[in-house]
Amino acid sequence: MIPAPTSIVTSPGALDPSSSPFHGPQEIADLLAELGMPVFGRWSEVDDQGDEGYWLRASQDGLEVRGRPAGLRWAVQTLRQLGVPTPLVEIHDAPRYAWRGSLLDVARWCLPMDFLYRYVDLLALHKLNRLHLHLTDDQGWRFEVKRYPRLHEVGGFRRRTMKGHYFDFQFDDVPHGGFYSQEQLKDLVAFARRRGVEIMPEIDLPGHTQAAIAAYPRLGNDPDRPVEVSQQWGIHDIVLNTRDETVEFFRHVLDEVVDVFPFEYVHLGGDEVRSAEWRRSPQALARAQSLGLSKVEDLLGWWIGRLAAHLETRGRSTAVWDELLDADPPKGLLFFGWRNVTRAPAARRAGFEAVSCPHEHAYFDWSEGFREGEPVAINGFVPLRKAYSFDPGDVTGVQGQLWAEYLPTPALVEYRAFPRLCALAEVGWSAAISQDFADFRSRLPEHLRLLDSFAVNYRRPD
Repeated sequence: MIPAPTSIVTSPGALDPSSSPFHGPQEIADLLAELGMPVFGRWSEVDDQGDEGYWLRASQDGLEVRGRPAGLRWAVQTLRQLGVPTPLVEIHDAPRYAWRGSLLDVARWCLPMDFLYRYVDLLALHKLNRLHLHLTDDQGWRFEVKRYPRLHEVGGFRRRTMKGHYFDFQFDDVPHGGFYSQEQLKDLVAFARRRGVEIMPEIDLPGHTQAAIAAYPRLGNDPDRPVEVSQQWGIHDIVLNTRDETVEFFRHVLDEVVDVFPFEYVHLGGDEVRSAEWRRSPQALARAQSLGLSKVEDLLGWWIGRLAAHLETRGRSTAVWDELLDADPPKGLLFFGWRNVTRAPAARRAGFEAVSCPHEHAYFDWSEGFREGEPVAINGFVPLRKAYSFDPGDVTGVQGQLWAEYLPTPALVEYRAFPRLCALAEVGWSAAISQDFADFRSRLPEHLRLLDSFAVNYRRPD
């Protein structure tokens, strides 16, 4: 099994589901049926297994499962991996970290909605409980905003895209675009919650906002300068201005975001914010001076603080990238440490919750290794062994990243995600993990046969 359970004891024989009639919560019966599994066993909601832990026993007397609602849902996924007929086992299981996630970037490429459902289902199969949905960036705005429709009607479409690697600086001259309606996203959220997966939306700002400024030039520092939705990858100089009206604009955007996504956190980005436009802007310089900021770059903290305060009035908390650690961050942020393995622990030492997702272990859009015909990747390498050897330490959780500049299709997303996301799932779940790569590798072939049954386009291990 992947992730490995805390303890598992097997016995000879197998359980026939028809000999164990169902008794338990209706939502578990519905989930079993929705997954095409037999609806069987005695399921009991108890408080003695922790928030997400469960106890499961399949014996000649039938199937028994105990846990809180979240734990019962993970027991369903365990049965999914065990298969039917179910082997005779007794399992005690609980997660190592509360946050076990995957970022999926749909801003660079508007991936099909049916794939988002499939991806959520694959996360649940691996007991990953968070989908971080990166909805906006310089190259596309994918969230429908009813108050400001040009965000998705204009910002959701670009006239061409880079082909090959960024350094080749070539373009395909093929338009690309799309967005997700609020109703589509609400349905996806409900689907995910039935499986124990919460979706955290990201509206990235004040950088990575060229698509928004293309739609509404008044959001930029030079409203008279024509701006297009970006057609190339990389970090951009264009950032939001610091006018009160622009802050109010994004308050209204976030009001619609929280109406769609009930999860407690909204991610506001805050990464890779270049200050060149602010340094040239009299209005930005005056704003920094009026706030008593020692440098204009600290306007990043001001931006996030204003919107975090608004989210708090809507009952939400704010997540950010680790750059905010250097920008006098407001209290209560959830940090995502991406720049290296030290960033999330540094946030924890500073008194914040923090998820570790460093590029050297958890950037799965990076190439896994070199082989003939390997697809273009933004960088390399994060081998499977490196993903598995990740030791996050004292943090809130872990997350694998899939930035999509070079992942325009579901098949390529799956190729980069698996089996490294399997390794990340075990790092995040298995409390007694021994970092024994040989043991993980010995269990992986059987797990890959399970992925074969779902037609997952995983990269076959070296």
